[in-house]
Amino acid sequence: MMELLSPAGGLEQLKAAVRFGADAVYGGLNRFGLRASAGNFDWDELDEALRIVHQAGKKFYLTLNILPYDDELDDLAADARRAWEAGADAAIVSDLGAFAYLRQRVPALDLHVSTQANVMNAAAAQVFVDLGARRIVLSRELSLDRIAALRKRLPADIQLEAFVHGAMCMAHSGRCMLSDHLAGRGGNRGACAQPCRWEYTVLEARRPEEPIPVVEDERGTYLFSAYDLNMLSHLPEMRDAGIASLKIEGRMKTAYYVAGVTHVYRQALDLLYQDEAAYRAALPDLQREARKVSHRASNTGFYFGKPQPASGAEGFSQTMEFSGQVLGMRDGAMYVAVKNRFHVGDTLEMLSPKGVCPFTVQKILDEEGSALDFVSVAGRRVLIPVDFTAEPGDFLRGPNRNHRMDSNA
Repeated sequence: MMELLSPAGGLEQLKAAVRFGADAVYGGLNRFGLRASAGNFDWDELDEALRIVHQAGKKFYLTLNILPYDDELDDLAADARRAWEAGADAAIVSDLGAFAYLRQRVPALDLHVSTQANVMNAAAAQVFVDLGARRIVLSRELSLDRIAALRKRLPADIQLEAFVHGAMCMAHSGRCMLSDHLAGRGGNRGACAQPCRWEYTVLEARRPEEPIPVVEDERGTYLFSAYDLNMLSHLPEMRDAGIASLKIEGRMKTAYYVAGVTHVYRQALDLLYQDEAAYRAALPDLQREARKVSHRASNTGFYFGKPQPASGAEGFSQTMEFSGQVLGMRDGAMYVAVKNRFHVGDTLEMLSPKGVCPFTVQKILDEEGSALDFVSVAGRRVLIPVDFTAEPGDFLRGPNRNHRMDSNA
Protein backbone atom coordinates (compact mmCIF):
# COMPACT_ATOMS: atom_id res chain seq x y z
CA MET A 1 0.00 0.00 0.00
CA MET A 2 1.17 3.53 -0.71
CA GLU A 3 2.41 5.39 2.36
CA LEU A 4 0.27 8.28 3.62
CA LEU A 5 2.62 11.10 4.69
CA SER A 6 1.14 14.01 6.66
CA PRO A 7 2.55 17.38 7.71
CA ALA A 8 3.50 18.16 11.30
CA GLY A 9 4.16 21.84 11.94
CA GLY A 10 4.28 21.09 15.67
CA LEU A 11 3.32 18.55 18.29
CA GLU A 12 -0.44 19.14 18.05
CA GLN A 13 -0.43 18.57 14.30
CA LEU A 14 1.78 15.52 14.71
CA LYS A 15 -0.58 13.98 17.25
CA ALA A 16 -3.54 14.61 14.93
CA ALA A 17 -1.72 13.09 11.94
CA VAL A 18 -0.78 9.94 13.82
CA ARG A 19 -4.20 9.55 15.41
CA PHE A 20 -6.13 10.05 12.16
CA GLY A 21 -4.20 7.53 10.10
CA ALA A 22 -0.88 8.83 8.73
CA ASP A 23 1.79 6.20 8.12
CA ALA A 24 4.51 8.83 8.51
CA VAL A 25 4.86 12.52 9.28
CA TYR A 26 7.34 15.17 8.24
CA GLY A 27 8.38 18.18 10.29
CA GLY A 28 11.25 20.52 10.97
CA LEU A 29 13.46 21.88 13.70
CA ASN A 30 13.68 25.58 14.44
CA ARG A 31 16.24 26.01 11.67
CA PHE A 32 17.16 24.49 8.31
CA GLY A 33 13.59 23.64 7.27
CA LEU A 34 11.52 25.55 4.72
CA ARG A 35 8.74 26.61 7.09
CA ALA A 36 10.32 29.14 9.43
CA SER A 37 6.88 30.38 10.55
CA ALA A 38 5.57 26.95 11.51
CA GLY A 39 5.66 25.95 15.16
CA ASN A 40 8.40 23.42 14.41
CA PHE A 41 10.18 21.36 17.08
CA ASP A 42 12.89 22.13 19.58
CA TRP A 43 15.05 19.21 20.69
CA ASP A 44 12.84 18.24 23.63
CA GLU A 45 9.77 18.38 21.39
CA LEU A 46 11.52 16.29 18.76
CA ASP A 47 12.22 13.63 21.38
CA GLU A 48 8.53 13.66 22.31
CA ALA A 49 7.47 13.59 18.66
CA LEU A 50 9.67 10.60 17.93
CA ARG A 51 8.34 8.79 21.00
CA ILE A 52 4.73 9.33 19.87
CA VAL A 53 5.41 8.37 16.26
CA HIS A 54 7.44 5.25 16.96
CA GLN A 55 5.12 4.06 19.73
CA ALA A 56 2.37 4.10 17.09
CA GLY A 57 4.55 2.20 14.60
CA LYS A 58 4.89 5.24 12.31
CA LYS A 59 7.88 7.16 10.90
CA PHE A 60 9.22 10.70 11.22
CA TYR A 61 11.06 12.46 8.39
CA LEU A 62 13.01 15.59 9.35
CA THR A 63 12.98 18.52 6.93
CA LEU A 64 16.49 19.91 6.38
CA ASN A 65 15.66 21.30 2.96
CA ILE A 66 16.84 24.89 3.26
CA LEU A 67 19.39 26.04 0.67
CA PRO A 68 22.35 26.52 3.06
CA TYR A 69 25.37 28.79 2.91
CA ASP A 70 28.92 27.53 3.47
CA ASP A 71 28.99 28.72 7.06
CA GLU A 72 25.84 26.71 7.85
CA LEU A 73 26.93 23.28 6.63
CA ASP A 74 28.63 22.17 9.83
CA ASP A 75 25.62 23.12 11.93
CA LEU A 76 23.33 21.40 9.43
CA ALA A 77 25.37 18.22 9.76
CA ALA A 78 25.40 18.52 13.55
CA ASP A 79 21.61 18.82 13.64
CA ALA A 80 21.27 15.88 11.26
CA ARG A 81 23.50 13.72 13.43
CA ARG A 82 21.68 14.66 16.62
CA ALA A 83 18.31 13.95 14.97
CA TRP A 84 19.53 10.56 13.75
CA GLU A 85 20.79 9.71 17.24
CA ALA A 86 17.37 10.69 18.61
CA GLY A 87 15.69 8.29 16.17
CA ALA A 88 14.62 10.30 13.11
CA ASP A 89 13.84 7.87 10.29
CA ALA A 90 15.15 10.07 7.47
CA ALA A 91 16.07 13.64 6.56
CA ILE A 92 14.62 15.52 3.58
CA VAL A 93 17.34 17.53 1.80
CA SER A 94 17.20 19.70 -1.32
CA ASP A 95 20.69 21.10 -1.92
CA LEU A 96 23.02 18.79 -3.85
CA GLY A 97 26.11 19.87 -1.91
CA ALA A 98 24.34 19.57 1.43
CA PHE A 99 23.14 16.13 0.41
CA ALA A 100 26.68 14.93 -0.34
CA TYR A 101 27.96 16.59 2.84
CA LEU A 102 25.38 14.87 5.04
CA ARG A 103 25.94 11.53 3.35
CA GLN A 104 29.60 11.85 4.30
CA ARG A 105 29.11 13.21 7.82
CA VAL A 106 26.07 11.17 8.92
CA PRO A 107 26.27 8.04 6.73
CA ALA A 108 23.71 6.03 8.72
CA LEU A 109 20.91 8.57 8.27
CA ASP A 110 18.55 7.82 5.37
CA LEU A 111 18.23 10.79 3.02
CA HIS A 112 15.24 11.77 0.91
CA VAL A 113 15.59 14.26 -1.94
CA SER A 114 13.26 17.24 -1.42
CA THR A 115 10.87 18.43 -4.10
CA GLN A 116 12.89 21.69 -3.94
CA ALA A 117 15.64 19.82 -5.83
CA ASN A 118 13.27 19.75 -8.84
CA VAL A 119 14.02 16.19 -9.91
CA MET A 120 12.39 16.02 -13.34
CA ASN A 121 14.18 13.09 -14.98
CA ALA A 122 15.86 9.76 -14.26
CA ALA A 123 19.34 11.17 -14.87
CA ALA A 124 18.90 13.74 -12.10
CA ALA A 125 17.39 11.11 -9.82
CA GLN A 126 20.30 8.76 -10.50
CA VAL A 127 22.81 11.40 -9.36
CA PHE A 128 21.11 11.45 -5.96
CA VAL A 129 20.79 7.66 -5.93
CA ASP A 130 24.53 7.38 -6.54
CA LEU A 131 25.05 9.67 -3.54
CA GLY A 132 22.94 7.34 -1.40
CA ALA A 133 19.37 8.64 -1.67
CA ARG A 134 16.69 6.25 -0.47
CA ARG A 135 13.74 8.27 -1.78
CA ILE A 136 13.07 10.96 -4.39
CA VAL A 137 10.36 13.52 -3.64
CA LEU A 138 9.43 14.35 -7.19
CA SER A 139 9.12 17.78 -8.72
CA ARG A 140 5.48 18.91 -8.66
CA GLU A 141 5.65 19.74 -12.37
CA LEU A 142 5.79 16.10 -13.53
CA SER A 143 2.87 14.34 -15.19
CA LEU A 144 1.89 10.82 -14.13
CA ASP A 145 3.04 9.49 -17.52
CA ARG A 146 6.50 10.97 -16.96
CA ILE A 147 6.59 9.64 -13.41
CA ALA A 148 5.78 6.14 -14.66
CA ALA A 149 8.57 6.36 -17.25
CA LEU A 150 11.02 7.66 -14.65
CA ARG A 151 10.06 4.85 -12.27
CA LYS A 152 11.08 2.22 -14.84
CA ARG A 153 14.57 3.71 -15.18
CA LEU A 154 15.43 3.68 -11.48
CA PRO A 155 16.48 0.81 -9.18
CA ALA A 156 13.47 -0.98 -7.75
CA ASP A 157 14.44 -0.21 -4.14
CA ILE A 158 14.40 3.57 -4.68
CA GLN A 159 11.09 5.03 -3.56
CA LEU A 160 9.20 7.84 -5.28
CA GLU A 161 7.18 10.31 -3.24
CA ALA A 162 4.71 12.80 -4.72
CA PHE A 163 2.30 15.43 -3.43
CA VAL A 164 -1.34 14.42 -3.35
CA HIS A 165 -3.13 17.32 -1.65
CA GLY A 166 -2.70 20.92 -0.54
CA ALA A 167 -1.27 24.25 -1.62
CA MET A 168 0.75 24.51 -4.82
CA CYS A 169 3.46 27.03 -5.65
CA MET A 170 3.28 29.31 -8.68
CA ALA A 171 7.04 28.85 -9.18
CA HIS A 172 8.98 25.74 -10.13
CA SER A 173 8.50 23.59 -7.00
CA GLY A 174 9.07 26.59 -4.80
CA ARG A 175 12.13 28.08 -6.48
CA CYS A 176 10.74 31.60 -6.38
CA MET A 177 12.27 35.00 -5.69
CA LEU A 178 9.02 36.99 -5.51
CA SER A 179 9.00 37.05 -1.71
CA ASP A 180 12.66 38.12 -1.59
CA HIS A 181 12.01 41.12 -3.80
CA LEU A 182 8.62 42.24 -2.47
CA ALA A 183 8.91 41.39 1.22
CA GLY A 184 12.61 40.82 1.88
CA ARG A 185 11.82 37.28 3.01
CA GLY A 186 13.50 34.38 1.22
CA GLY A 187 11.25 31.53 0.16
CA ASN A 188 14.24 29.22 -0.22
CA ARG A 189 15.34 30.19 3.29
CA GLY A 190 12.04 29.15 4.84
CA ALA A 191 10.41 32.58 5.16
CA CYS A 192 8.13 32.98 2.13
CA ALA A 193 5.55 35.75 2.59
CA GLN A 194 3.38 34.21 -0.16
CA PRO A 195 3.09 37.39 -2.28
CA CYS A 196 1.67 35.20 -5.07
CA ARG A 197 -1.51 35.14 -2.94
CA TRP A 198 -1.77 38.93 -2.71
CA GLU A 199 -4.32 40.99 -4.58
CA TYR A 200 -2.74 43.17 -7.30
CA THR A 201 -3.58 46.29 -9.27
CA VAL A 202 -1.98 47.85 -12.35
CA LEU A 203 -0.17 51.21 -12.40
CA GLU A 204 0.26 53.24 -15.58
CA ALA A 205 3.73 54.88 -15.65
CA ARG A 206 2.47 58.41 -16.19
CA ARG A 207 -0.26 58.16 -13.54
CA PRO A 208 1.35 56.30 -10.61
CA GLU A 209 -1.14 57.85 -8.19
CA GLU A 210 -4.05 56.09 -9.93
CA PRO A 211 -3.97 52.34 -9.30
CA ILE A 212 -6.21 50.48 -11.73
CA PRO A 213 -7.95 47.36 -10.41
CA VAL A 214 -7.79 44.26 -12.57
CA VAL A 215 -11.38 43.18 -12.03
CA GLU A 216 -12.11 39.46 -11.77
CA ASP A 217 -14.90 39.36 -9.21
CA GLU A 218 -16.10 41.19 -6.12
CA ARG A 219 -13.19 39.90 -4.07
CA GLY A 220 -10.51 41.20 -6.43
CA THR A 221 -8.09 39.28 -8.61
CA TYR A 222 -5.29 36.89 -7.77
CA LEU A 223 -3.13 36.74 -10.88
CA PHE A 224 -0.36 34.50 -9.55
CA SER A 225 -2.21 32.41 -6.98
CA ALA A 226 -2.12 28.70 -7.84
CA TYR A 227 -5.05 26.39 -7.21
CA ASP A 228 -4.76 23.79 -4.50
CA LEU A 229 -3.93 20.21 -5.46
CA ASN A 230 -6.56 17.51 -4.91
CA MET A 231 -5.81 14.01 -6.21
CA LEU A 232 -8.31 12.19 -4.02
CA SER A 233 -10.17 10.90 -7.08
CA HIS A 234 -6.99 9.69 -8.82
CA LEU A 235 -5.23 7.47 -6.29
CA PRO A 236 -5.31 4.42 -8.62
CA GLU A 237 -3.41 6.38 -11.29
CA MET A 238 -0.81 7.45 -8.71
CA ARG A 239 -0.43 3.85 -7.57
CA ASP A 240 -0.08 2.60 -11.14
CA ALA A 241 2.59 5.22 -11.88
CA GLY A 242 4.77 3.63 -9.20
CA ILE A 243 4.48 6.26 -6.47
CA ALA A 244 5.30 4.81 -3.05
CA SER A 245 4.38 7.72 -0.78
CA LEU A 246 1.54 10.27 -0.99
CA LYS A 247 2.45 13.59 0.61
CA ILE A 248 -0.10 16.00 2.05
CA GLU A 249 1.12 19.60 2.03
CA GLY A 250 0.52 21.78 5.07
CA ARG A 251 3.14 22.36 7.76
CA MET A 252 1.55 25.78 8.35
CA LYS A 253 -1.89 24.22 8.84
CA THR A 254 -3.86 23.58 12.02
CA ALA A 255 -4.23 20.25 13.77
CA TYR A 256 -7.88 20.24 12.64
CA TYR A 257 -6.83 20.59 9.00
CA VAL A 258 -4.23 17.82 9.34
CA ALA A 259 -6.76 15.53 11.03
CA GLY A 260 -9.49 16.17 8.47
CA VAL A 261 -7.38 15.70 5.35
CA THR A 262 -5.43 12.76 6.75
CA HIS A 263 -8.69 11.06 7.74
CA VAL A 264 -10.17 11.43 4.24
CA TYR A 265 -7.09 10.02 2.52
CA ARG A 266 -6.79 7.21 5.07
CA GLN A 267 -10.34 6.16 4.26
CA ALA A 268 -9.70 6.45 0.52
CA LEU A 269 -6.51 4.40 0.59
CA ASP A 270 -8.01 1.67 2.75
CA LEU A 271 -10.99 1.40 0.42
CA LEU A 272 -8.79 1.41 -2.69
CA TYR A 273 -6.71 -1.53 -1.53
CA GLN A 274 -9.71 -3.46 -0.22
CA ASP A 275 -12.14 -2.91 -3.08
CA GLU A 276 -11.48 -0.39 -5.85
CA ALA A 277 -15.14 -0.30 -6.82
CA ALA A 278 -16.05 0.67 -3.24
CA TYR A 279 -13.39 3.41 -3.35
CA ARG A 280 -14.88 4.87 -6.53
CA ALA A 281 -18.40 4.69 -5.14
CA ALA A 282 -17.30 6.54 -1.99
CA LEU A 283 -15.54 9.39 -3.84
CA PRO A 284 -18.45 11.88 -3.79
CA ASP A 285 -18.73 11.54 -0.01
CA LEU A 286 -14.96 11.67 0.44
CA GLN A 287 -14.71 14.84 -1.64
CA ARG A 288 -17.46 16.42 0.45
CA GLU A 289 -15.47 15.54 3.55
CA ALA A 290 -12.32 17.10 2.06
CA ARG A 291 -14.20 20.35 1.45
CA LYS A 292 -15.12 20.64 5.13
CA VAL A 293 -11.61 21.88 5.98
CA SER A 294 -10.13 25.15 4.81
CA HIS A 295 -8.95 25.02 1.18
CA ARG A 296 -8.71 26.95 -2.03
CA ALA A 297 -10.45 25.84 -5.21
CA SER A 298 -8.53 22.83 -6.49
CA ASN A 299 -7.38 20.99 -9.59
CA THR A 300 -5.05 18.08 -10.37
CA GLY A 301 -1.88 20.14 -10.77
CA PHE A 302 0.48 18.95 -13.52
CA TYR A 303 -0.40 15.26 -13.22
CA PHE A 304 -2.52 15.24 -16.38
CA GLY A 305 -0.82 18.10 -18.22
CA LYS A 306 -1.01 21.84 -17.70
CA PRO A 307 -3.09 22.82 -14.63
CA GLN A 308 -6.59 23.97 -15.50
CA PRO A 309 -7.20 26.69 -14.41
CA ALA A 310 -3.53 27.68 -14.32
CA SER A 311 -3.92 30.38 -11.65
CA GLY A 312 -6.38 32.72 -9.99
CA ALA A 313 -7.35 30.83 -6.81
CA GLU A 314 -9.13 33.47 -4.75
CA GLY A 315 -8.71 32.48 -1.13
CA PHE A 316 -9.99 30.00 1.39
CA SER A 317 -13.33 28.23 1.60
CA GLN A 318 -14.77 25.50 3.80
CA THR A 319 -18.23 24.03 4.14
CA MET A 320 -17.81 23.60 7.91
CA GLU A 321 -15.73 25.41 10.50
CA PHE A 322 -13.65 24.17 13.38
CA SER A 323 -15.86 24.57 16.49
CA GLY A 324 -13.74 22.99 19.20
CA GLN A 325 -11.47 20.19 20.31
CA VAL A 326 -12.40 17.46 22.76
CA LEU A 327 -10.17 17.36 25.83
CA GLY A 328 -11.95 14.41 27.47
CA MET A 329 -15.22 13.27 29.08
CA ARG A 330 -16.67 14.42 32.41
CA ASP A 331 -19.81 12.80 33.83
CA GLY A 332 -21.38 12.11 30.44
CA ALA A 333 -20.34 15.40 28.89
CA MET A 334 -17.64 16.29 26.42
CA TYR A 335 -15.07 18.66 27.91
CA VAL A 336 -14.27 20.96 24.99
CA ALA A 337 -11.80 23.74 24.19
CA VAL A 338 -13.80 26.21 22.07
CA LYS A 339 -12.46 27.40 18.74
CA ASN A 340 -15.44 29.14 17.08
CA ARG A 341 -18.94 30.20 18.13
CA PHE A 342 -21.75 27.68 18.46
CA HIS A 343 -25.20 27.75 20.09
CA VAL A 344 -27.61 25.46 21.88
CA GLY A 345 -29.68 23.86 19.11
CA ASP A 346 -26.85 23.82 16.57
CA THR A 347 -26.11 20.59 14.76
CA LEU A 348 -22.39 19.82 15.05
CA GLU A 349 -20.25 16.93 13.90
CA MET A 350 -17.66 15.13 15.95
CA LEU A 351 -14.71 14.01 13.85
CA SER A 352 -12.83 11.04 15.25
CA PRO A 353 -10.64 8.33 13.73
CA LYS A 354 -13.72 6.08 13.86
CA GLY A 355 -15.73 8.42 11.63
CA VAL A 356 -18.10 11.38 11.74
CA CYS A 357 -20.82 11.58 14.41
CA PRO A 358 -23.49 14.30 13.92
CA PHE A 359 -25.37 15.50 17.00
CA THR A 360 -27.51 18.40 18.18
CA VAL A 361 -26.21 20.54 21.03
CA GLN A 362 -28.87 20.20 23.74
CA LYS A 363 -27.01 22.01 26.49
CA ILE A 364 -23.79 23.97 27.04
CA LEU A 365 -22.36 24.31 30.56
CA ASP A 366 -19.46 26.39 31.80
CA GLU A 367 -16.88 24.79 34.08
CA GLU A 368 -18.93 25.77 37.15
CA GLY A 369 -22.01 24.04 35.74
CA SER A 370 -23.99 27.14 34.72
CA ALA A 371 -26.01 26.86 31.50
CA LEU A 372 -25.02 28.95 28.48
CA ASP A 373 -27.05 29.79 25.38
CA PHE A 374 -23.94 29.96 23.24
CA VAL A 375 -20.18 30.16 23.49
CA SER A 376 -17.95 32.35 21.34
CA VAL A 377 -14.62 32.91 23.12
CA ALA A 378 -11.80 30.89 21.57
CA GLY A 379 -9.96 28.85 24.16
CA ARG A 380 -12.83 28.77 26.66
CA ARG A 381 -13.55 25.37 28.23
CA VAL A 382 -17.16 24.15 28.27
CA LEU A 383 -19.10 20.94 28.85
CA ILE A 384 -21.55 19.52 26.30
CA PRO A 385 -23.68 16.61 27.60
CA VAL A 386 -23.96 13.83 24.96
CA ASP A 387 -25.22 10.25 24.78
CA PHE A 388 -22.02 8.93 23.18
CA THR A 389 -18.36 8.79 24.11
CA ALA A 390 -15.72 11.15 22.77
CA GLU A 391 -11.98 10.92 23.21
CA PRO A 392 -9.23 13.51 23.68
CA GLY A 393 -8.11 14.67 20.26
CA ASP A 394 -11.52 14.43 18.59
CA PHE A 395 -12.68 17.59 16.82
CA LEU A 396 -16.02 19.37 16.69
CA ARG A 397 -17.17 21.27 13.63
CA GLY A 398 -20.27 23.16 12.66
CA PRO A 399 -21.79 24.70 9.53
CA ASN A 400 -19.78 27.57 8.11
CA ARG A 401 -22.37 30.34 7.89
CA ASN A 402 -20.12 32.33 5.56
CA HIS A 403 -19.44 29.43 3.20
CA ARG A 404 -19.30 30.14 -0.51
CA MET A 405 -19.34 27.06 -2.75
CA ASP A 406 -16.19 26.37 -4.76
CA SER A 407 -16.49 27.28 -8.41
CA ASN A 408 -15.38 23.76 -9.29
CA ALA A 409 -16.92 21.87 -6.40
